[in-house]
Amino acid sequence: MANANAESILAGLDPKQQVAAQALVGPTCILAGAGTGKTRTVTHRIAYGIATGHFAANRVLALTYTNRAAGELRSRLRSLGVGAVSVRTFHAAALAQLEFFWPQLVGVPAPSILESKAKLIGIAAKTLSINLDNAALRDMASEIEWRKYSMLSMDEYSELSESRPKVAGLSFQKNLEVQKLYEQEKIRAQKLDWEDVLVLTLGLLKAEPRALAHVQSQYRFFTVDEYQDISPLQHALLDQWLGQHAELCVVGDPNQTIYSFTGASSEFLRNFADRFPGASVVDLTTNYRSTKQIVAFANRLTSDSALGGELEAAGPAGTAPQVASFESAQAEARAVALAIAEAIQSGLPRSDIAVLYRINNQSELLERALDALDISYQLRGGERFFARPEIKSAVQLIRAESLSPSGKPLHQAVSDIVRSLGWQANKPTEVGVVASKWEALNALLLMLDELPEGAGINDFALELADRAHSQHEPTTEAVTLSTIHAAKGLEWPMVFIVGLNEGYLPITYAKTPAAIQEEKRLLYVGITRAMRELRLSFATFDSSRERTPSRFLALLQSGSAK
Repeated sequence: MANANAESILAGLDPKQQVAAQALVGPTCILAGAGTGKTRTVTHRIAYGIATGHFAANRVLALTYTNRAAGELRSRLRSLGVGAVSVRTFHAAALAQLEFFWPQLVGVPAPSILESKAKLIGIAAKTLSINLDNAALRDMASEIEWRKYSMLSMDEYSELSESRPKVAGLSFQKNLEVQKLYEQEKIRAQKLDWEDVLVLTLGLLKAEPRALAHVQSQYRFFTVDEYQDISPLQHALLDQWLGQHAELCVVGDPNQTIYSFTGASSEFLRNFADRFPGASVVDLTTNYRSTKQIVAFANRLTSDSALGGELEAAGPAGTAPQVASFESAQAEARAVALAIAEAIQSGLPRSDIAVLYRINNQSELLERALDALDISYQLRGGERFFARPEIKSAVQLIRAESLSPSGKPLHQAVSDIVRSLGWQANKPTEVGVVASKWEALNALLLMLDELPEGAGINDFALELADRAHSQHEPTTEAVTLSTIHAAKGLEWPMVFIVGLNEGYLPITYAKTPAAIQEEKRLLYVGITRAMRELRLSFATFDSSRERTPSRFLALLQSGSAK
């Protein structure tokens, strides 16, 4: 029976994906290009390993970098019948270990986690008579994260004054003083930031053999998603978890390395086979997401790459990607909104459309243009789905129903709950808040279709709690506005990429060849989000000054990338 089940797990994979799924012994590296079925492959590999007896489900740990990715992996594994597998972010796994061992070793609970660095950074800056606005506070927080992820002590960091870019407009010396005072304020408040969680867990496991032995006996089989984004600090912690074992599967794409500014390094992925001689290395290059024209377009950005990884299109032929110029950023936003309205009029759902850009403040003009046409949109990074008042109320009522069931069928019970909160079968004709509330409740109702057959109200309550915790949010019927960074891992049938100007993409502060290459990879990530239709645009004027098209557009239009 197990063999039949194992074979059925492999049945839905292509030949290369099957090779990856069957590489169950020793180190395995899956080089998965954009749209090649990375998540499908890695989840089927875990399920196949369990079905064949190579893995014990309770000793598998799958690691990700975001709660959303963890939620997606967890959901896919549950659908394959292996819900007992632990799927966590690096931070969540480390925090669980820190909170378990800290009371045993120190005698008190572990310190709590800062909600945000901004407040303490602001206090540190004011102590030095420095006023930092919100953007400067974010920049300083990012620099602190880079230092810690790079495993640099304050003394080691202080030696980088010549190579680090200016942060928040401060001299390197002032930057250093703010960081030192931030650390002091944090200690005074008896708080940790998320990087401290990794640092302290790493130190604890190195110093306490019993704790290390406990962790290494708990988990034996490791999978790391998006391995090109791992930092030296996270990798050092992973090494401790692994110990002398080599049951490690990593999956990543060096052409999607876009987080170097946070301390991430694709060197670990590139050097995997050197570190683990004899490792199984599988290349997934068949793109199932996009049309042949979009795949060919994306390949122009990697044709000169030493990383290789050119995609092969399995999708249908489609229309060629479009590139348009506009006289101003306002005209660009209006044209994009009109094109979206036309697509919606032709029958394309709003949720199938995304507009991507380099930095957050580029969304303002797009929001105004969409508002003017009464087109609903959602900002990635905006209000969280499970934080909405109507969704909070619905979740509470569903939980109450699960604790004291009325005996109604699941769909009827949930339908009655959302109706009590204002949902109705027909979408309201009003726009704005009314439409937004209806769409949120409707998205929650549609989540019932994702449950396995025979699920009850208790199953749905647990699913909602799990998804709220992991920020695994449903798709709502709205156009998505997002930075390209925040769009990584997602896809839409129709994608607009706007603001393709020098100063935006590549960003102004990308000066070195390495930084420019990262900006080019960022555009590659944006392009490969598109499934059927891709439109790129730029403005020739912005704020009464002439703007230059992005250098990457010339590469794309010439068909070469140098």
